Amino acid sequence: MASNRALKVADRIKEVVAQTLESRVKDPRLGFVTITDVRVTGDLQQASIFYTVLGDIAEHEGTAIALNSAKGMLRSEVGKALGLRITPSLEFFADGLQESASAMNDLMSQVRKADEELAKLRKNAQPAGDPDPYKVHE
Repeated sequence: MASNRALKVADRIKEVVAQTLESRVKDPRLGFVTITDVRVTGDLQQASIFYTVLGDIAEHEGTAIALNSAKGMLRSEVGKALGLRITPSLEFFADGLQESASAMNDLMSQVRKADEELAKLRKNAQPAGDPDPYKVHE
């Protein structure tokens, strides 16, 4: 469990990075990006920033390149805003949450279809053997 201080620092980093991307980063490769989560190590020296991008694979790749090239400027903005003795290093990770949710929805629809087909087959099903499979001792 992360400390309360680490959670507050992570939340502040999320705000600062999102604001800076919106206002100061003018890289044309940067797509419509959303910062979804920030996780900070307990010693506050490393921050993992998770993001999603709206668009196709080319926009995802362009955004990853743009974020990595703006990493130094973003880190200096985070350092100014936080006022910590050591500014955390930033690492960007594409958040796979959307893809995971989409895959899960696809699997759930496949399961629903299979259940519907099974219900149709079960509706008119007859026992495979005798109607009364239990032996009666006389």
